[in-house]
Amino acid sequence: DFLMQTSEMLRKICVRNLVRKYCRGLSAERKVQLQQKVVTSAVFSGKKEGYLESLSQPFLETRLKENDLNPKVLQLIRGENIKYVTPVIKYDRNGFKARERLLVLTQSSAYVVEMAKIKQKIEYSTLKGISTSNLSDGIVVIHVPEDNKQKGDVILQCEHIFETVTKLCILANKQSLVKVVKGSLRFRVGSGKEGTMVFTVGPEPQVFKDKTGQLTVV
Repeated sequence: DFLMQTSEMLRKICVRNLVRKYCRGLSAERKVQLQQKVVTSAVFSGKKEGYLESLSQPFLETRLKENDLNPKVLQLIRGENIKYVTPVIKYDRNGFKARERLLVLTQSSAYVVEMAKIKQKIEYSTLKGISTSNLSDGIVVIHVPEDNKQKGDVILQCEHIFETVTKLCILANKQSLVKVVKGSLRFRVGSGKEGTMVFTVGPEPQVFKDKTGQLTVV
């Protein structure tokens, strides 16, 4: 009995030392990757299609460099530390027209950018939620407060959905606000109005406004 207890104690010490040695040998970049992947797991594991396939794909620090942004945009957000930039498709809240935009994440805010214009700014402190579907689409909805500063919730389509949502919720420190929904979700259009987005499965991916006026994501 005593020998078994001693053996178990030594085994735990050995494992602890191996883990400590592994952690000390990690590069700073590798540590950041693991920290981000832990958040991705907590948010998406067992909830969203494509999660398992994403495990082997390292997250990039950013998809576009700061130099890729228009100088006017850099001037408008001067003083804020830019952390992540990625191309996105933004869908209008009313007619759902698709528009090419950039999502710029700084230390304190998320910006939806069109060329030299900032179309919308969301301060992380005001962020109400982040929603994605359980399917393999790249749609993410950023929910904002109902006030005069905001036009309504932001509907985006991202090529690297796991990376983008992980970066957003880490920077905003709002991991608990991420929801993976099934079937449909509601979003705020503005002026107290709401819209509905429906998620379904089909032979080919598409996003369109159906006959009932809903945004349908296939």
